[in-house]
Amino acid sequence: MTATAASEATFAAERDRLVGVAYRMTGSRAEAEDVVQDAWLRWQRADTEEVACPAAWLTTVTSRLALDRLTSARSRREAYVGPWLPEPVATDPDPADRAELAESLSLGFLAVLERLGPVERVVFLLADVFSVPFDEIARVVDRSPAACRQVASRARRRVRQDRPRFHPTDAEARRVTEAFLGAVAVGDVDGVTALLAPDVVCVSDGGPDHHAARRPVRGPERVCRLLVNLTRRLPAAEASITPQDLNGQPGVVVEAEGRTLLALACSVVDGVVDRVWIVVNPEKTAALQGPPVT
Repeated sequence: MTATAASEATFAAERDRLVGVAYRMTGSRAEAEDVVQDAWLRWQRADTEEVACPAAWLTTVTSRLALDRLTSARSRREAYVGPWLPEPVATDPDPADRAELAESLSLGFLAVLERLGPVERVVFLLADVFSVPFDEIARVVDRSPAACRQVASRARRRVRQDRPRFHPTDAEARRVTEAFLGAVAVGDVDGVTALLAPDVVCVSDGGPDHHAARRPVRGPERVCRLLVNLTRRLPAAEASITPQDLNGQPGVVVEAEGRTLLALACSVVDGVVDRVWIVVNPEKTAALQGPPVT
Protein backbone atom coordinates (compact mmCIF):
# COMPACT_ATOMS: atom_id res chain seq x y z
CA MET A 1 0.00 0.00 0.00
CA THR A 2 1.37 3.42 -0.94
CA ALA A 3 1.78 6.18 1.66
CA THR A 4 -1.12 8.08 0.06
CA ALA A 5 -3.40 5.06 0.09
CA ALA A 6 -2.48 4.33 3.71
CA SER A 7 -3.23 7.94 4.68
CA GLU A 8 -6.62 7.80 2.98
CA ALA A 9 -7.43 4.49 4.65
CA THR A 10 -6.51 5.91 8.06
CA PHE A 11 -8.84 8.86 7.60
CA ALA A 12 -11.66 6.69 6.25
CA ALA A 13 -11.42 4.47 9.34
CA GLU A 14 -11.84 7.53 11.59
CA ARG A 15 -14.41 9.45 9.57
CA ASP A 16 -17.64 8.20 11.20
CA ARG A 17 -16.22 8.80 14.66
CA LEU A 18 -15.16 12.32 13.70
CA VAL A 19 -18.64 13.12 12.39
CA GLY A 20 -20.02 11.98 15.75
CA VAL A 21 -17.55 14.21 17.61
CA ALA A 22 -18.33 17.25 15.44
CA TYR A 23 -22.09 16.67 15.60
CA ARG A 24 -22.10 16.58 19.40
CA MET A 25 -20.13 19.83 19.43
CA THR A 26 -22.19 21.74 16.86
CA GLY A 27 -25.64 20.13 17.12
CA SER A 28 -25.76 20.23 13.33
CA ARG A 29 -25.27 17.31 10.96
CA ALA A 30 -24.56 19.67 8.05
CA GLU A 31 -21.91 21.58 10.00
CA ALA A 32 -20.40 18.34 11.30
CA GLU A 33 -19.99 17.08 7.73
CA ASP A 34 -18.38 20.39 6.72
CA VAL A 35 -16.03 20.24 9.72
CA VAL A 36 -14.90 16.72 8.86
CA GLN A 37 -14.39 17.69 5.22
CA ASP A 38 -12.14 20.54 6.37
CA ALA A 39 -10.29 18.10 8.65
CA TRP A 40 -9.77 15.84 5.64
CA LEU A 41 -8.22 18.72 3.66
CA ARG A 42 -5.83 19.43 6.52
CA TRP A 43 -4.98 15.75 6.80
CA GLN A 44 -4.11 15.70 3.10
CA ARG A 45 -1.73 18.63 3.56
CA ALA A 46 -0.08 17.17 6.68
CA ASP A 47 3.01 14.95 6.78
CA THR A 48 0.90 12.04 7.99
CA GLU A 49 3.85 9.65 8.24
CA GLU A 50 5.15 11.82 11.08
CA VAL A 51 1.84 11.74 13.01
CA ALA A 52 2.36 9.41 15.97
CA CYS A 53 -1.34 8.99 16.80
CA PRO A 54 -3.64 9.77 13.84
CA ALA A 55 -6.84 9.38 15.90
CA ALA A 56 -5.69 11.98 18.45
CA TRP A 57 -4.41 14.32 15.71
CA LEU A 58 -7.69 14.14 13.83
CA THR A 59 -9.75 14.60 17.00
CA THR A 60 -7.76 17.73 17.86
CA VAL A 61 -8.16 19.24 14.39
CA THR A 62 -11.86 18.36 14.20
CA SER A 63 -12.48 19.85 17.65
CA ARG A 64 -10.72 23.10 16.77
CA LEU A 65 -12.75 23.44 13.59
CA ALA A 66 -15.98 22.65 15.47
CA LEU A 67 -15.10 25.27 18.09
CA ASP A 68 -14.73 27.87 15.33
CA ARG A 69 -18.17 26.91 13.99
CA LEU A 70 -19.74 27.08 17.45
CA THR A 71 -18.32 30.52 18.09
CA SER A 72 -19.63 31.92 14.80
CA ALA A 73 -23.07 30.28 15.25
CA ARG A 74 -23.70 31.52 18.78
CA SER A 75 -25.30 34.85 17.85
CA ARG A 76 -27.58 33.15 15.29
CA ARG A 77 -28.82 30.70 17.89
CA GLU A 78 -29.43 33.40 20.48
CA ALA A 79 -31.77 35.10 17.97
CA TYR A 80 -33.53 31.83 17.02
CA VAL A 81 -37.34 31.94 17.05
CA GLY A 82 -38.80 29.58 19.66
CA PRO A 83 -36.98 26.67 21.32
CA TRP A 84 -33.78 25.53 19.63
CA LEU A 85 -33.21 21.81 19.15
CA PRO A 86 -30.31 20.09 17.37
CA GLU A 87 -30.76 18.66 13.91
CA PRO A 88 -32.21 15.18 14.54
CA VAL A 89 -30.15 12.30 13.21
CA ALA A 90 -30.87 8.63 12.69
CA THR A 91 -29.05 6.28 15.05
CA ASP A 92 -28.68 2.54 15.21
CA PRO A 93 -29.54 0.62 18.40
CA ASP A 94 -26.60 0.81 20.80
CA PRO A 95 -25.44 -1.98 23.10
CA ALA A 96 -25.74 -1.28 26.82
CA ASP A 97 -22.01 -0.65 27.24
CA ARG A 98 -22.32 2.36 24.92
CA ALA A 99 -25.04 4.04 26.97
CA GLU A 100 -22.89 7.09 27.75
CA LEU A 101 -22.22 7.73 24.07
CA ALA A 102 -25.93 7.24 23.32
CA GLU A 103 -26.91 9.77 25.98
CA SER A 104 -24.48 12.32 24.54
CA LEU A 105 -26.42 12.13 21.26
CA SER A 106 -29.88 12.60 22.78
CA LEU A 107 -31.81 15.75 21.87
CA GLY A 108 -32.35 16.62 25.52
CA PHE A 109 -28.67 16.33 26.37
CA LEU A 110 -27.56 18.36 23.35
CA ALA A 111 -30.15 21.04 24.15
CA VAL A 112 -28.66 21.34 27.64
CA LEU A 113 -25.20 21.77 26.12
CA GLU A 114 -26.52 24.84 24.26
CA ARG A 115 -26.47 26.64 27.61
CA LEU A 116 -22.69 26.30 27.74
CA GLY A 117 -20.30 28.65 26.01
CA PRO A 118 -18.42 27.25 23.00
CA VAL A 119 -15.21 26.55 24.94
CA GLU A 120 -17.13 24.99 27.84
CA ARG A 121 -19.02 22.73 25.48
CA VAL A 122 -15.94 21.51 23.65
CA VAL A 123 -13.93 20.96 26.84
CA PHE A 124 -16.82 19.15 28.54
CA LEU A 125 -17.44 16.82 25.61
CA LEU A 126 -13.79 15.99 25.07
CA ALA A 127 -13.17 15.36 28.77
CA ASP A 128 -16.38 13.67 29.91
CA VAL A 129 -17.67 11.93 26.79
CA PHE A 130 -14.55 11.13 24.77
CA SER A 131 -12.03 10.85 27.66
CA VAL A 132 -9.42 13.04 25.95
CA PRO A 133 -6.51 13.95 28.28
CA PHE A 134 -6.45 17.56 29.46
CA ASP A 135 -3.06 18.25 27.93
CA GLU A 136 -4.57 17.44 24.51
CA ILE A 137 -7.73 19.45 25.25
CA ALA A 138 -5.50 22.40 26.15
CA ARG A 139 -4.11 22.43 22.61
CA VAL A 140 -7.63 22.51 21.16
CA VAL A 141 -8.84 25.55 23.12
CA ASP A 142 -5.47 27.26 23.58
CA ARG A 143 -5.56 27.18 27.38
CA SER A 144 -3.49 25.48 30.04
CA PRO A 145 -4.43 21.96 31.22
CA ALA A 146 -5.21 23.40 34.67
CA ALA A 147 -7.56 25.98 33.16
CA CYS A 148 -9.26 23.24 31.12
CA ARG A 149 -9.86 21.22 34.28
CA GLN A 150 -11.57 24.24 35.82
CA VAL A 151 -13.67 24.78 32.69
CA ALA A 152 -14.69 21.09 32.68
CA SER A 153 -15.62 21.22 36.36
CA ARG A 154 -17.75 24.33 35.87
CA ALA A 155 -19.45 22.88 32.79
CA ARG A 156 -20.06 19.59 34.60
CA ARG A 157 -21.91 21.36 37.39
CA ARG A 158 -24.09 23.30 34.93
CA VAL A 159 -24.94 20.20 32.93
CA ARG A 160 -25.70 18.18 36.05
CA GLN A 161 -28.30 20.75 37.18
CA ASP A 162 -30.33 20.59 33.96
CA ARG A 163 -29.49 17.14 32.58
CA PRO A 164 -32.69 15.21 31.74
CA ARG A 165 -33.11 11.69 32.98
CA PHE A 166 -31.80 9.21 30.46
CA HIS A 167 -32.52 5.50 30.14
CA PRO A 168 -30.98 3.56 27.23
CA THR A 169 -33.48 2.60 24.56
CA ASP A 170 -34.61 -1.01 24.87
CA ALA A 171 -37.52 -3.18 23.79
CA GLU A 172 -39.73 -1.80 26.59
CA ALA A 173 -39.03 1.80 25.56
CA ARG A 174 -39.91 1.00 21.96
CA ARG A 175 -43.10 -0.81 23.05
CA VAL A 176 -44.24 2.15 25.16
CA THR A 177 -43.40 4.61 22.38
CA GLU A 178 -45.28 2.55 19.80
CA ALA A 179 -48.37 2.38 22.03
CA PHE A 180 -48.13 6.08 22.82
CA LEU A 181 -47.80 7.17 19.18
CA GLY A 182 -50.57 4.77 18.17
CA ALA A 183 -52.89 6.41 20.68
CA VAL A 184 -51.88 9.86 19.39
CA ALA A 185 -52.58 8.82 15.80
CA VAL A 186 -56.19 7.78 16.53
CA GLY A 187 -56.88 10.65 18.92
CA ASP A 188 -57.28 8.39 21.97
CA VAL A 189 -56.96 11.10 24.64
CA ASP A 190 -57.25 8.71 27.57
CA GLY A 191 -54.72 6.32 26.04
CA VAL A 192 -52.24 9.13 25.38
CA THR A 193 -52.60 10.63 28.84
CA ALA A 194 -52.14 7.27 30.54
CA LEU A 195 -48.74 6.88 28.88
CA LEU A 196 -47.45 10.34 29.85
CA ALA A 197 -45.50 11.03 33.02
CA PRO A 198 -47.06 13.58 35.42
CA ASP A 199 -44.13 15.96 34.75
CA VAL A 200 -43.94 15.34 31.00
CA VAL A 201 -42.46 18.12 28.86
CA CYS A 202 -42.76 18.54 25.09
CA VAL A 203 -40.34 20.79 23.20
CA SER A 204 -41.00 21.61 19.56
CA ASP A 205 -38.71 23.40 17.11
CA GLY A 206 -40.29 24.95 14.04
CA GLY A 207 -37.82 27.71 13.38
CA PRO A 208 -39.05 31.10 12.13
CA ASP A 209 -41.38 29.88 9.39
CA HIS A 210 -43.16 26.74 10.64
CA HIS A 211 -45.82 26.43 13.31
CA ALA A 212 -44.62 25.04 16.63
CA ALA A 213 -45.13 25.83 20.30
CA ARG A 214 -42.92 28.79 21.16
CA ARG A 215 -42.37 27.52 24.70
CA PRO A 216 -42.02 24.04 26.22
CA VAL A 217 -45.44 22.48 26.88
CA ARG A 218 -45.80 20.85 30.30
CA GLY A 219 -48.25 18.39 31.84
CA PRO A 220 -50.12 15.37 30.41
CA GLU A 221 -53.29 17.20 29.35
CA ARG A 222 -51.54 20.03 27.52
CA VAL A 223 -49.00 17.72 25.85
CA CYS A 224 -51.79 15.35 24.80
CA ARG A 225 -53.81 18.20 23.30
CA LEU A 226 -50.78 19.52 21.41
CA LEU A 227 -49.89 16.14 19.91
CA VAL A 228 -53.43 15.15 18.96
CA ASN A 229 -54.04 18.51 17.29
CA LEU A 230 -50.71 18.26 15.47
CA THR A 231 -51.64 14.81 14.16
CA ARG A 232 -54.99 16.05 12.89
CA ARG A 233 -53.22 18.66 10.77
CA LEU A 234 -51.10 16.07 8.98
CA PRO A 235 -52.16 15.11 5.44
CA ALA A 236 -53.31 11.64 6.49
CA ALA A 237 -53.87 10.28 2.99
CA GLU A 238 -50.34 11.04 1.80
CA ALA A 239 -48.26 10.88 4.99
CA SER A 240 -46.01 7.92 5.77
CA ILE A 241 -44.92 7.29 9.34
CA THR A 242 -41.67 5.37 9.86
CA PRO A 243 -40.42 4.21 13.27
CA GLN A 244 -36.82 5.32 13.70
CA ASP A 245 -34.37 5.67 16.56
CA LEU A 246 -33.49 9.36 16.65
CA ASN A 247 -30.47 10.54 18.62
CA GLY A 248 -30.42 7.29 20.56
CA GLN A 249 -34.10 7.32 21.53
CA PRO A 250 -37.26 5.82 19.99
CA GLY A 251 -39.25 7.98 17.62
CA VAL A 252 -40.82 8.39 14.21
CA VAL A 253 -40.22 10.28 11.00
CA VAL A 254 -43.29 11.57 9.13
CA GLU A 255 -42.93 12.18 5.39
CA ALA A 256 -45.25 13.30 2.60
CA GLU A 257 -44.69 14.24 -1.02
CA GLY A 258 -41.02 13.38 -0.83
CA ARG A 259 -40.19 15.62 2.12
CA THR A 260 -39.92 15.19 5.86
CA LEU A 261 -42.76 16.89 7.73
CA LEU A 262 -41.51 16.21 11.23
CA ALA A 263 -39.26 14.09 13.39
CA LEU A 264 -40.37 13.10 16.88
CA ALA A 265 -38.35 11.40 19.61
CA CYS A 266 -39.42 10.23 23.06
CA SER A 267 -37.73 9.58 26.36
CA VAL A 268 -39.27 6.65 28.24
CA VAL A 269 -38.65 6.35 31.98
CA ASP A 270 -40.38 3.80 34.25
CA GLY A 271 -42.82 2.75 31.54
CA VAL A 272 -44.12 6.22 30.61
CA VAL A 273 -43.06 9.00 28.26
CA ASP A 274 -41.46 11.86 30.20
CA ARG A 275 -40.04 13.94 27.34
CA VAL A 276 -41.11 14.52 23.75
CA TRP A 277 -39.03 16.40 21.19
CA ILE A 278 -40.51 17.48 17.86
CA VAL A 279 -38.58 19.07 14.99
CA VAL A 280 -40.56 20.49 12.07
CA ASN A 281 -37.99 23.01 10.80
CA PRO A 282 -37.22 21.61 7.31
CA GLU A 283 -33.67 22.96 7.42
CA LYS A 284 -33.06 20.63 10.34
CA THR A 285 -35.01 17.54 9.28
CA ALA A 286 -32.88 17.43 6.13
CA ALA A 287 -30.13 15.96 8.36
CA LEU A 288 -32.08 12.69 8.40
CA GLN A 289 -31.02 12.04 4.80
CA GLY A 290 -27.53 11.03 5.95
CA PRO A 291 -26.41 7.68 7.39
CA PRO A 292 -26.77 6.99 11.13
CA VAL A 293 -24.50 8.93 13.50
CA THR A 294 -22.51 7.04 16.13
